Amino acid sequence: MGAAIGVGKAVPRYLQIAEDIIQQVRAGVLKPGDQVPSEAEMAERYGVSGGTVRKAMLEIRASGLVDTRHGKGSYVRDRPPVRHRSSDRFRRSLRQGGKAAYLAESEQSGATAKVSVIYIGPIEAPEAIAQRLGVEAGTQVLARRRLYFRNGAPVETATSYLPWDVVRDIPELFAENPGDGGIYARLEEHGHTFAEFVETLRARPAAKAEASELALSPGATVVHLLRNAVTDAGRVVEVCDTLMAADQFVFEFRIPASD
Repeated sequence: MGAAIGVGKAVPRYLQIAEDIIQQVRAGVLKPGDQVPSEAEMAERYGVSGGTVRKAMLEIRASGLVDTRHGKGSYVRDRPPVRHRSSDRFRRSLRQGGKAAYLAESEQSGATAKVSVIYIGPIEAPEAIAQRLGVEAGTQVLARRRLYFRNGAPVETATSYLPWDVVRDIPELFAENPGDGGIYARLEEHGHTFAEFVETLRARPAAKAEASELALSPGATVVHLLRNAVTDAGRVVEVCDTLMAADQFVFEFRIPASD
């Protein structure tokens, strides 16, 4: 499996190794569910150092073709990553059809999705969240923290922060299951009609606790997403702070070409 790789080529060895593994996956030599050779096996087979293999594995994981779980190794995926379509994932028709965004996305990708609620209750708004909500830091808000699973593996954590004066008269928002369509459907039912959702994203290495919660390898890349849910009245009625395993999602954006 590639013992002569790199001979007479200017391409870095780690990229050649990564491409060799990726091509094996695409050609069906490594099939869905098969374990990718371990770092030790790859180092011996390709005649390279452990550092070179680790750099190759970063490239392989970035391809979206394998799934790496801490302490268990890397396996060829049996399904593609969830496609995160920013342009239509919050369409009102989906909410009215009883589908929350994550569940709808997972269904479209053929994945089995599950949501585990970790915490629901009042907290003091952190400064960055308070600024987005337009309230003073330390103001009481409702927090809803969830852990999302795809095909049994944790892939995303999300905490929604909502102003107390908005949620106090909506009892469903204090329940683990807020009902069909999720919290956005309940908010709209109570007159908070959405005009837009504003998201900011950045990729970074996972902190140790984050990697543990998402069962990622140390130093794995995550996507930190912050979303403001803005009503027709111009008020932000929810800020969602989300951390996503980068190799589990593909982000797609539709950008109008006209003014």
